[in-house]
Amino acid sequence: MADNLKESEAERMAAGTGAPGAERQKSLARVQAVPWLMFIAMLALAAWLGWKAFGTDDLGDPLATSLVAFEKQNRLTVFSAELAPVVASDDSRFLGMVQSRQVAVIPARVDYTLDLSQVGEERLSWNPETEVLDVQLPAIRVGKPNLDEARAQYLREGIWISRDAQDNLTRKNTQLAEQQAVKQAVNPVLMEIARGAAKDAIRQNLAIPLQVAGYGNVTVNVRFDGEKAPQ
Repeated sequence: MADNLKESEAERMAAGTGAPGAERQKSLARVQAVPWLMFIAMLALAAWLGWKAFGTDDLGDPLATSLVAFEKQNRLTVFSAELAPVVASDDSRFLGMVQSRQVAVIPARVDYTLDLSQVGEERLSWNPETEVLDVQLPAIRVGKPNLDEARAQYLREGIWISRDAQDNLTRKNTQLAEQQAVKQAVNPVLMEIARGAAKDAIRQNLAIPLQVAGYGNVTVNVRFDGEKAPQ
């Protein structure tokens, strides 16, 4: 009966934190505020200065203008997800006579970034007739989970839990939470959300500098390595 009570308490903690499932990943993800306006304004200013420097009669190379925009940001954070790994560890001491268990819910944040330093001219294609810029991006990088142990919730079970046993349980759960957060972060739902956010960001960050440089309302098509080019 005691074991059933323990399992029920662990399940209650998991349910209270919204343990992730395939259908509920979007509810675990939260897009963090990114200073897009400042970034876009900086890119527009860079494009305008380049346009003035090379003359106003010739608009110059749109690919060069786009590369200037990328050079201003080597790494761009396009999305962040808040996860809540639920983990459990056991500790045994004195030849198994003293048993203890700890269930932990440790919030974690994971950032999804683009390495823009990998985007060279070979990844850009400009069609002057249709005024369409095609951009091929490298794969999104999933960062190391940032565990917020200050907001962690713990449920400890055992007749007597020594300080060493508690430290051991916490250390094990921290390692398990990081591993679980990595698995959750790369699931298809969150990866698709991150790719969509990245495409929107790149479209905005390239279209505005090109407009400022005098190319008008250009179309920017964005795709990742492995995706088919638009027809």
